[in-house]
Amino acid sequence: MMKKRRKRGAPPGPCRSPRPGPAAAPAPPPPSPCSPERTRPAWTGMGVRAAAPSCAAAAAPAPAAAGAEQDRRPGLWPPSPPPPLLLLLLLSLGLLHAGDCQQPAQCRIQKCTTDFVSLTSHLNSATDGFDSDFCKALRAYAGCTQRTSKACRGNLVYHSAVLGISDLMSQRNCSKDGPTSSTNPEVTHDPCNYHSHGGVREHRGGGDQSPPNYLFCGLFGDPHLRTFRDHFQTCKVEGAWPLIDNNYLSVQVTNVPVVPGSSATATNKITIIFKAHHECTDQKVYQAVTDDLPAAFVDGTTSGGDGDVKSLHIVEKESGRYVEMHARYIGTTVFVRQLGRYLTLAIRMPEDLAMSYEESQDLQLCVNGCPLSECIDDGQGQVSAILGHSLPRTTSAQAWPGYTLETASTQCHEKMPVKDIYFQSCVFDLLTTGDANFTAAAHSALEDVEALHPRKERWHIFPSSSRAGGSHLSVALGLTCLILTVFL
Repeated sequence: MMKKRRKRGAPPGPCRSPRPGPAAAPAPPPPSPCSPERTRPAWTGMGVRAAAPSCAAAAAPAPAAAGAEQDRRPGLWPPSPPPPLLLLLLLSLGLLHAGDCQQPAQCRIQKCTTDFVSLTSHLNSATDGFDSDFCKALRAYAGCTQRTSKACRGNLVYHSAVLGISDLMSQRNCSKDGPTSSTNPEVTHDPCNYHSHGGVREHRGGGDQSPPNYLFCGLFGDPHLRTFRDHFQTCKVEGAWPLIDNNYLSVQVTNVPVVPGSSATATNKITIIFKAHHECTDQKVYQAVTDDLPAAFVDGTTSGGDGDVKSLHIVEKESGRYVEMHARYIGTTVFVRQLGRYLTLAIRMPEDLAMSYEESQDLQLCVNGCPLSECIDDGQGQVSAILGHSLPRTTSAQAWPGYTLETASTQCHEKMPVKDIYFQSCVFDLLTTGDANFTAAAHSALEDVEALHPRKERWHIFPSSSRAGGSHLSVALGLTCLILTVFL
């Protein structure tokens, strides 16, 4: 006896009602959206699930769907899909769930963030025009997030980005309205901007797109030198000495005795020469002496180069006391201050330019340190240089009326809580000169390090005696010996 073969119907599609099978073997009904056994909606992220069909919609079929059922001719399965206009109407009325028939719009916050990073990765906060370029990139970032806001509802990364943009715009005083950066900027060659990709390739010899390595050098006090290699020295160097002398920049300092009969000196004159650089700037000379800290070059100008964004310019931070020079064409920043009767200097410069000099230019204090004959210490700081010296006949540790080791330490500690080499330099200067302005000089020198030195872990330098756990008595004896050495 032959068995009857049952017709197989096409499986129901996501937008079609299943056709009833033969009466002899009815197909199991699909689970109702109101039944306890219904499947859970799909997870869409951030606690939002795809909306399931409502109970009312499940109980009452849509009129248009009923009409389509009546038009279905026997023997034809599946029926033809509804016209596109009808489908759009159903979607707009909420009679069909859009997520069942099409993919939802994709959140593009990651693309927005990637574009922002590409627009700002080459910017440097120490260069002229940084705020303008950064604000343009922020506005472009904000516009991108607005365009993808609907698709990113409930996305934590999106909402974090929106808050971050608002905070950055407030910090940088960026207006919400204004020009924006192109999300697909063309790579341009700006020979007068070292920090642009073109500038980095030009100076680094081409092909190397990694950010440049920066070096720091500082001079302060009577005088204390921090070289490009983070070596710390206290030197005599009376008279005129070159700090830097390379193919792009020359810096010379003049030091005079601080106290009659002492070998300790301090800086009372600084001369800086920005050498001519094709199409970027003519040669510019800056000179500062005690009580004359100008906000202009010797020719009376305050900038070099053509165009709205100057390749070299001077910024006066405090009249007669503090100026900054920014040379964007060589990626270099210079701070000059006057504290009391003496001057201090701090400089940051790309390594490849700082080391670009001829053999005849090797006498550079920032590069090679002070000559041995001019060093008061061994390059590790005043304290470590004199530990082990014999105990002097006096243990008062007082070298200038009004200051003892204890009072000098207390005064320096108020400005510099970390007892690093800058703290030790402050104590040394107070004991040898009695001039309280040297406390401010040491503190400002440390602030300049924090502003210009590229590596935070190297901001503080500690004498070897401190690392070895030297006692307060050893430090006191060491400072006393050094002071006696200075005055002999």
